[in-house]
Amino acid sequence: MSEKRTTENYVDISLGRYEFFVQKKYTILHTLNDFLLGLWFFIGSFFFFSEPLKSIGIWLFVIGSFQLMVRPAIRLVHDFHLQKHIEKQHKNDD
Repeated sequence: MSEKRTTENYVDISLGRYEFFVQKKYTILHTLNDFLLGLWFFIGSFFFFSEPLKSIGIWLFVIGSFQLMVRPAIRLVHDFHLQKHIEKQHKNDD
């Protein structure tokens, strides 16, 4: 399910250089995680064609499944980090 983006379900806040740094850092983490996730499932799938490699394939699927849980964790840490910075900036503005 994809959610339609409207002005009602996101906030656009400009924080200058800090925003770019944070966004870039977490984008790299997300991309790296997604790449490794795909790699583990791809290699694990091929390992299932060979009986001696099946157990390694299973472990690659377990690692990939764990990384599926890491994806929302990365997003939560990013959102928490950004919110913390916004609150700090608001305190300094007052």
